[in-house]
Amino acid sequence: MTSRTMIYLEGEQLEALKQRARAERISVAELVRRLVRQYLAASAGAPRTPPDVFARIVDLGASGHADVADRHDRYLADALHREHLR
Repeated sequence: MTSRTMIYLEGEQLEALKQRARAERISVAELVRRLVRQYLAASAGAPRTPPDVFARIVDLGASGHADVADRHDRYLADALHREHLR
């Protein structure tokens, strides 16, 4: 089912959409539907990791473990796993 909606675009945006639609030989409405579909599919993937999670990884160097150079991948994976459990 399709629904009618109204959006306000800046003149340059509308002209760019019209040019792209002409190049693809589709209507502006179809182009907008495709772009919305692509955006929704891309945003439905894995949730974005908050930037502060990566900042906390820096503290791993102060963990007190003597084998960080040998097992850094494991410690990093453990830290990320703990962050996602919160």
